[in-house]
Amino acid sequence: QVQLVESGGGLVQAGDSLRLSCAASGRTFSTYALGWFRQAPGKERELVATILWSSGVTVYAHFAKGRFTISRDNAKNTMYLQMNSLKSEDTAVYYCGARPLSTTWSGEMAAWGQGTQVTVSS
Repeated sequence: QVQLVESGGGLVQAGDSLRLSCAASGRTFSTYALGWFRQAPGKERELVATILWSSGVTVYAHFAKGRFTISRDNAKNTMYLQMNSLKSEDTAVYYCGARPLSTTWSGEMAAWGQGTQVTVSS
């Protein structure tokens, strides 16, 4: 059973940086995609960035390009999201997700962490 635990959220000021971590366990992830999603109050959950665990290939949402960097440490089974130049509109609960490559993020095979709050004050 896949378990994901996020950490690193907090309250920062606009322009600051923050690094989120997602500790993954329960299986090997060589055939998985992992990703960061976020959900602001009153809005739907949206994709921030994803990474293929084996190859390291990444995909970013338009708002994340140039400011956020997704990465993973295979030895530690941990995924990261480095967020720079944070804006007030980045305020949200950030979730870590994992899914087998042959499935979708909305499918029943996707696993999710409990989320970590990021609040950016302007």
